[in-house]
Amino acid sequence: MKRAILALSLFIPVTLFNSCATIVSKSSWPVHVNCKPDGANVTITNRRGETVYKGTTPVMLSLRSGAGFFKKERYLAHFEFDGYAAQDVPLECKLNGWYFGNLFIGGLLGLLIIDPATGAMYKVETPFLDARLEQKETSKSGTVPELKIADIRDVPPSVAKNLVRIN
Repeated sequence: MKRAILALSLFIPVTLFNSCATIVSKSSWPVHVNCKPDGANVTITNRRGETVYKGTTPVMLSLRSGAGFFKKERYLAHFEFDGYAAQDVPLECKLNGWYFGNLFIGGLLGLLIIDPATGAMYKVETPFLDARLEQKETSKSGTVPELKIADIRDVPPSVAKNLVRIN
């Protein structure tokens, strides 16, 4: 009888006051941010629009997966480099598989309070964030060339006198 009471007194706290994802997993995840060309400026903002990182690529940083109680974090990485078109790359977090360990080991406290509060119930979807910027086509003056088609009747006489007929 004493053994049953001892086993029960150990089993109940372990199952009720444990949190599987918080113990086995983590709430901040390493992310490698890379861009071609190297040395691009990157600004990473969270779901509230707050800047969590501003610097150059490549970089390895740690990002939190939770944004509050039962709220997963979302990030947006904005890449810029002179002479290249800017690019935005989203980074999402998803449900952590270890969170479901609470059903078997962690108990209700881990399932409903600890893992959601620490953010350990989520994990960063991909540990690598890569971007490839496309080079802008520019003329020597630094502006993008345009082709404008106009009717001869809409051209001012000062410009029309310099036109050359080609057919």
